[in-house]
Amino acid sequence: MSQHSGSPSKDTAIKLLSDNRSAGHNFHLLDRYEAGMVLTGTEVKAAKNGKIQLKEAYAEVAGGEAWLINAHISEYSHGNIMNHAPARKRKLLLHRREIDKLQVETREKGLTVVPTKLYLKAGRIKVEIAVAKGKKFHDKRESEKAKEMQAEAKAALGRRGRE
Repeated sequence: MSQHSGSPSKDTAIKLLSDNRSAGHNFHLLDRYEAGMVLTGTEVKAAKNGKIQLKEAYAEVAGGEAWLINAHISEYSHGNIMNHAPARKRKLLLHRREIDKLQVETREKGLTVVPTKLYLKAGRIKVEIAVAKGKKFHDKRESEKAKEMQAEAKAALGRRGRE
């Protein structure tokens, strides 16, 4: 029988490798899913070094499979002639019902699937994808205004606490 301590084990720790902040700015993020990815060895090493860009990336369902498109993983610096192509199409690993649900939401409802972050979880690289609806220009402006008002309120509370 093994002893368990009160602290979380290091296997469950999540290390953020890449964050797509522009996704939250350009889209209303709805449902989120965690997916595995099929990667080559040099892609894993480059991703662990943080050489990944999700800004222009999106996911699509084609042929009953989910694919991550336009995610740019830079070539691994110590990779030889067997290095990977930086912007290739990468297969996402999801359950069948999740893939079916994504297909319905993108085809019938006209929504988009965007990656929000890429992280290391229990030694495996995972990507969080979100079903998203595009924001109009005025929606972006409203989001900025709300964020500013929140920051001002927080600053005012901070000042009040110091007086």
